[in-house]
Amino acid sequence: MNDSQPNEPRRLFGQKFLMGLLCLGLMVFFAVLVLNMSDKSGLNRYERQWEAKGEHFDFASYIPKPVPDDQNFALTPIVATSYEGMLDKNGHKIIPQNTNVINRLEMNIFDSGSDSYNATNTGNWAKGLKTDLRGWQLYYRALATKTNEFPVAPQMQTPAADVLQALSRYDEPVEELRKAAELPYSRFPLNYESDFPANILLPHLAAVKSCSRMLQLRAIAESQNGQSDKALNDVKLMLRLIDSIRTEPFLISHLVRIAMLSITLQPVWEGLQDHEWSDAQLVELDQELGRLDFLADYEFSMRGERVLSMANIEYLRRTRDLGLFSDDGNTSSGFSKAAFHLVPNSFFYQNELAIARGHQEWLLPVVDVEQHIVSPQKVELATSNINKMRTHWSPNTVLATMLLPAFESAVKRYAYAQSSVDLARVACALERFRLAQGNYPETLDALSPQFIESLPHDVIGGQPLKYHRTDYGQFALYSVGWNGKDDGGVVVFRKNSNGYVDVDKGDWVWSGQVMSSQ
Repeated sequence: MNDSQPNEPRRLFGQKFLMGLLCLGLMVFFAVLVLNMSDKSGLNRYERQWEAKGEHFDFASYIPKPVPDDQNFALTPIVATSYEGMLDKNGHKIIPQNTNVINRLEMNIFDSGSDSYNATNTGNWAKGLKTDLRGWQLYYRALATKTNEFPVAPQMQTPAADVLQALSRYDEPVEELRKAAELPYSRFPLNYESDFPANILLPHLAAVKSCSRMLQLRAIAESQNGQSDKALNDVKLMLRLIDSIRTEPFLISHLVRIAMLSITLQPVWEGLQDHEWSDAQLVELDQELGRLDFLADYEFSMRGERVLSMANIEYLRRTRDLGLFSDDGNTSSGFSKAAFHLVPNSFFYQNELAIARGHQEWLLPVVDVEQHIVSPQKVELATSNINKMRTHWSPNTVLATMLLPAFESAVKRYAYAQSSVDLARVACALERFRLAQGNYPETLDALSPQFIESLPHDVIGGQPLKYHRTDYGQFALYSVGWNGKDDGGVVVFRKNSNGYVDVDKGDWVWSGQVMSSQ
C-alpha cells in the first residue's frame, strides 16, 4: 500500500490554493496596472485640454528666464549677501552655512541685540497715523548711551535730522543698492532644478523686507526734513525691491511683496498729508505705482503654487518619501515606509488631478485681470468647494487638500493690496488737482485725463471708488471692501493685531486726513 495516497488530496489542494493566490495576485497586479494607466491618462488628458487654452502644468514654465549676470540686480555684491551665507550661486544649500557672510541688505532700524524698539509710533497710513519721529529721536539718543551702533549728533537736532543722523550708518550701502537697482533684471539664484521644490530655500525675502523698513523710516525723515527729492528716490528704491522678486513663482514671495507695499505706502501717504510732493514728483509716483498689478500677480502665483504642489506629489510618487509630511522634513522608515511603497501610482495621479482642477476651476476664476475685479462671491464658492473636499475624506484628494494654499486669506490680501495701489494713485491725482486749483475736486471725474490717465474702479464689484470732500479742506476716499457694501468710509482693525486692517469688515480706506497719534 502506497503511504503517499492519503496525502494526495492535501497536495492537490495546496497546488490549487497556490495557483489561486497566483491568479489573484495577477488579477490585482493587472487591475492596479490598468488603474494606474487610466488615472495617468486622465491627468494627461485634463492637462492637454487646458494646455490647448494656454495653461501650463510643468514647473519649468514658471521658472524665471535666465538673465545676463552683469545685468542681474540679484547678483550684485550687496544683494548677494542676503543669501550667499546659505546658498551658492546656483541656489544649492551650503553645508555648513558660511557664517562669515554679513547680510548687508538686512538694515535693522533698532538695536541688533533687541527684538523690539521703543519708538512710540511707527505710523500707520490705514489708521491715518503719521510716524512719530520724536519717539525715534529719543530712542536713538537713549540707545547711544549704551552702544555706538547708531551715530547721534552731540547736540539734539530736529527729530527728522536726528533720525537721518542715526540712519546715516546705511548711507554707503543704500547708494550701492541704488546703483545696483539700475540694472534691468532681477533673478535670485534659487535651486529651481530641485526634484523636490518644497526644499527650495528663500533666505533673501526677510532681507529685502528689512531693507524696506529702513528705507521707509529714512524717506519719512527726509520728507519731514524738507528733502522730498531724496524721499522720492528712497520710495522708488523700495518699489524696485518689491519688483525684484516679482517673477518668483512662490506664494510666499508675493505675500512678502504685499507686506512691503504697505511699508512703502507710508512715506507716500505722509508726503501727501504734509503736501511735500511737487506735481512732477506726483507724476513719477503715479507712474511707478501704475506698474504694480497684484491681480495679475495673484494669477501667476496661484499657477506657480499649482505646479509646485503637483511637482511635490510627483516627487512623493517617485521616492515614496514621507518626509514631505513631517515637520522636520525627516524621511520615514520601517513599516510605514514599506507600506507606502505599496500605494498604487493612481493615488498620486488622482491627487495631482484634484490639485489641477481645484486651481483651474475654483481658485483662478475668482480674479478677472482684464476687468480688474475680484469676486467675493466666487471666493465664497471656491472656499465651500475646498471645505467639502476636506470634509468628505477620499484617498483621491487627501494630498490635494493638504497642499492647497490658504486660498481665501491670500486672495483677500491681493485684493486689498491692489485696492491700496489704486487708492494711492487717485490720492496723488487729487493732490495734483489741489496744487493746480487750490482745493480738491467735487468729483473724481474731474481728475481724468489731466491728472490721471484713467480712473481705476473699485476692485470689489467694479463700481466707481467712493469719494467726497470733507470739512477743513480734506477728503474721504475708499473702496467698499470685501463685504461689498458702503460702510461710509469706516475702516475696521483686527483685535490685538497692532493695527492690521480687518479686510472682512468695513471699507478699505485711503485716509484723507491725519488722525490723532497713538
